[in-house]
Amino acid sequence: GDWDFWSDWKDRRLWVTVTPIVLVTFPAAVQYFLWERFRLPWGATVCVLALLFGEWVNRYFNFWGWTYFPVNFVFPAILTPGAILLDTFLMLSGSYLFAAIIGGMAWGLIFYPGNWPIIAPIHVPVEYNGMLMSVADIQGYNYVRTGTPEYIRMVEKGTLRTFGKDVAP
Repeated sequence: GDWDFWSDWKDRRLWVTVTPIVLVTFPAAVQYFLWERFRLPWGATVCVLALLFGEWVNRYFNFWGWTYFPVNFVFPAILTPGAILLDTFLMLSGSYLFAAIIGGMAWGLIFYPGNWPIIAPIHVPVEYNGMLMSVADIQGYNYVRTGTPEYIRMVEKGTLRTFGKDVAP
C-alpha cells in the first residue's frame, strides 16, 4: 500500500507493522509449494527477490519515468533478510508449524532493522521554516502527490510521547 510507496509514510508505527504482516503471505505460499513438491528450502527468498525486482521496475519506470519522483522517495522495502530467516527455519526444522511460528516472528522482527540502512538518512531531524521535521517530511511537502489530500499528512510537531500513539506538543 501507500506505506511502502512513499518514504514520508514509512513511519515507525504503521509501516513497521502493516507491511510485514501483509507481505508474508506470498513468500509463505511459494515456500510451501517448493518445499512440498521439490524439497527446495528457498521458496520465500526466490519469491521476495522476484517481488523486489518487480517493485524496482515499477518504481523506476512508473514513478521516475512518468512523474519524475526521485527514486529515494519511492524505494521499496527490503524483505530479503526475513525471507532468508523464514527459509532457514523451515530447512532446519522441516516443520511448517515451527517455520510459521518462529520463522514468521523472525520475519516481522527483522523487517525494521533490515531496512535501517535505507531509512536512516531520511529520518534525520532538520529545522525547516522554524519547525523540526525529518527529511522525509520535507520531501513529502516538496513533491506533492495528486490524489493524496494534504489533511491526511501528519507531521509531528513535538517530541514528548504519550502512552497513546500521538505526540504531545
